[in-house]
Amino acid sequence: MEFQISAIDPAVVRELLKADDAGRAPRVSVDETGGAPVRCCLRKAAAGERIALVSYAPLRRWAAATGADPGAYDEQGPIFLHADPCPGRAEDGWPAAHTSPRVLRAYSADGRIHGGRVLPEGADPEVALKEVFADPEVAVVHVRAIEYGCFHFEAARPALT
Repeated sequence: MEFQISAIDPAVVRELLKADDAGRAPRVSVDETGGAPVRCCLRKAAAGERIALVSYAPLRRWAAATGADPGAYDEQGPIFLHADPCPGRAEDGWPAAHTSPRVLRAYSADGRIHGGRVLPEGADPEVALKEVFADPEVAVVHVRAIEYGCFHFEAARPALT
């Protein structure tokens, strides 16, 4: 596999549910109708589930783990998480709940934006990710919503063991 798709790590979810990346408490509500895209398991919330709206800085956290310095590319934005314990992601590959259209924003190993592309409705997302990762300078890709720019999940090159 040329890339690995990751939900937000459960340890990070626990941190964000105490104080988000902006230093604020989460805003917890009940998703009455269901459908909020939760980033802890990469599915949509079911009707009646408690969700938390938090501010998340995905590149900052990736950079801290890799030693990169994203500088001005460090940003934070809103995401939904389950407010109650979540078992995490249950599948591999592109999450069915996060269909196109999306934006694929690529970053180099030093934490700088290194291109991007729009994933139009109906496009094969795994083919698009393979094309983005064909550039050896791309270290990580953030998949984002077109309409709001919200972070959905990360795709990275698999760790070499």
